[in-house]
Amino acid sequence: MSESESASSTLIRQALIAESYAIASILRVAFVEYQPLYTPSAFAVTTPTSDQIQARWNEGPVWVAVQNEKLLGTVAAVSKTLGLYIRSMAVLPAARGQGIGLELLQHIESFAVANDYKRLFLGTTPFLTSAIHLYESFGFQRNDDGPLDLYGTPLFTMVKQLKSNEVMEPNE
Repeated sequence: MSESESASSTLIRQALIAESYAIASILRVAFVEYQPLYTPSAFAVTTPTSDQIQARWNEGPVWVAVQNEKLLGTVAAVSKTLGLYIRSMAVLPAARGQGIGLELLQHIESFAVANDYKRLFLGTTPFLTSAIHLYESFGFQRNDDGPLDLYGTPLFTMVKQLKSNEVMEPNE
């Protein structure tokens, strides 16, 4: 699934490697208000440079949310043994409240189901309360899987089990 468009005219599509600078900017702008709550190393990992983002193209898909040709959000995914790992999800502060985060999650879930993943998971910090609320409303639950810290910043894992896309035969 490469593209999807919602009624709100937000287009979720695969990012282009040439957009890595814009993606890095989205991440920095989205997280800068929380910078004092992160250790310097944790903030640097949370807001990778455009070169670091370009290196991710070989690790898994990177998507962007676009309205009127402007990038407003981003998310990436990496295939892991435990399922599809969601990372670097962010929406610009000025675009929050429009459902873009939900659309990004829906897109990832569709991708995961189409590719037979049974589980989505992500790491987040306890102070990102709006994001946590979004994840919980989308069916994610906290669990005890690690890591429990990101370079000295508290962290926890959230997991969503996915339903199989196999067709169940009725019992006779």
